[in-house]
Amino acid sequence: MLDANLKAQLKAYLEKVTQPFEIVASLDDSAKSQELLGLLNDIVGLTDKITLKTDGSDARRPSFALNRPGEDTGVAFAGIPMGHEFTSLVLALLQVGGHPSKLDADTIAQIKAIEGRFEFETYFSLSCQNCPDVVQALNLMAVLNPNIRNVSIDGALFQEEVERRQVMAVPSIYLNGEVFASGRMEVKEILAKIDTKAGSRDAEKMSAKEAFDVLVVGGGPAGASAAIYAARKGIRTAIAAERFGGQVLDTMAIENFISVKETEGPKLVRALEEHVKEYEVDVMNLQRASALVPANGEGGLHEVQFENGASLKAKTVILSTGARWREMGVPGEQEYKAKGVCFCPHCDGPLFKGKRVAVIGGGNSGVEAAIDLAGIVAHVTLLEFADTLRADAVLQKKLYSLANVTVIKSAQTTEVKGDGQKVNALVYKDRTSETLHTVELEGIFVQIGLLPNSDWLKGTLELNRFGEIVVDAKGQTSVPGVFAAGDVTTVPYKQIVIAVGEGAKASLSAFDHLIRHS
Repeated sequence: MLDANLKAQLKAYLEKVTQPFEIVASLDDSAKSQELLGLLNDIVGLTDKITLKTDGSDARRPSFALNRPGEDTGVAFAGIPMGHEFTSLVLALLQVGGHPSKLDADTIAQIKAIEGRFEFETYFSLSCQNCPDVVQALNLMAVLNPNIRNVSIDGALFQEEVERRQVMAVPSIYLNGEVFASGRMEVKEILAKIDTKAGSRDAEKMSAKEAFDVLVVGGGPAGASAAIYAARKGIRTAIAAERFGGQVLDTMAIENFISVKETEGPKLVRALEEHVKEYEVDVMNLQRASALVPANGEGGLHEVQFENGASLKAKTVILSTGARWREMGVPGEQEYKAKGVCFCPHCDGPLFKGKRVAVIGGGNSGVEAAIDLAGIVAHVTLLEFADTLRADAVLQKKLYSLANVTVIKSAQTTEVKGDGQKVNALVYKDRTSETLHTVELEGIFVQIGLLPNSDWLKGTLELNRFGEIVVDAKGQTSVPGVFAAGDVTTVPYKQIVIAVGEGAKASLSAFDHLIRHS
């Protein structure tokens, strides 16, 4: 199952296992069960600390649990965790085997203190780059607290179960049999949902902090760059981010970040986070800003308020809240989100294997999505509002070479239809003839650009008609001492490399402001 190179790497990791445990597999006569058995035999053959039993009684087959002797640790996989989930398997083996996690002591204590019974079921796909964060977070919580259990399920392998539960996006999380959440989450996000007192505790801690010299709101490439440049000046610096990494976390392949030939979004975010932590930056993650109260007169303090009730004060503020996927804004879209209306073809594509889907948008993102999906689904219909596609010529050539792709231009999507449980059709208007057409399908992937995350700033500083923060050449906004950088601003060309540079520029401008006005 594993090649020699992978076995060597895994063997080195398994040397960190200090506590013996067993893998309990539930198998049948299927080829997938034999494939899983081969993987598990490879694992136990690399260490004497792990044993294998094949008498498991789990109804999902193939599946396996990782249990210490006489103990149900609550960590299980239904399917074969390779692809993006191989790292999740390795971490689970280490943590069940006694290797400590890198979580901070406060978070570990919070997990261990949770009371109640929490039975999680997490649906993933092997091509989903967002799924491992959820799987790894819940597995670790299960290892730390006997009240928590998580089984991670390969949606592509258990199609009947996926269809019965109407799972149409991954990661999808169920708690005690009910829908809990969908989309990328980390440990602290999950804790915030099950530990109801966490928000008030965070708010109290945040509000007690002294004023910062520079407060960066937003933790994407622009925010990380701004924080590093500020901290290097030796001034008191903080980042408050709704989600550290921002939209880069949802980006698959990155091939245009200069000096890095190829990487993936989550990997780049980890590098950004590690770089930020090299400096004295107070990082407050999972904090969504709700209002900006500008300083009252020169020398005063700006205040940023957050949805949990906290507030932070600073001499200067750098806004780098980024952007989010633009939605179609048509009837049925909200009703069928994660029930057929999707935004990540890499994550959710495998759930539509053999089915009919549409891609909305003829730019690079839309055409790339259609090309990727064509290798998985039965048929792709790409709809573009304009009378020409905007994607690069090389992508268009590839698109038109695919037999199971239909391209419809001058098409305005007007409605998403469904049966109350999932999508079953899309209605579009031919902008040339004004006639309406219905496309029967099971999935819709929306790829029509971005919207700036600036709603909370309306009426506080100058925004353009698109909602972007208006900045000058130095990143200064219409409010003295408040700067902005990245995709939330009027700076053209929304690219990671540009955001990083703009974050550095805004930080240098903030430092210059401090020198001149403090």
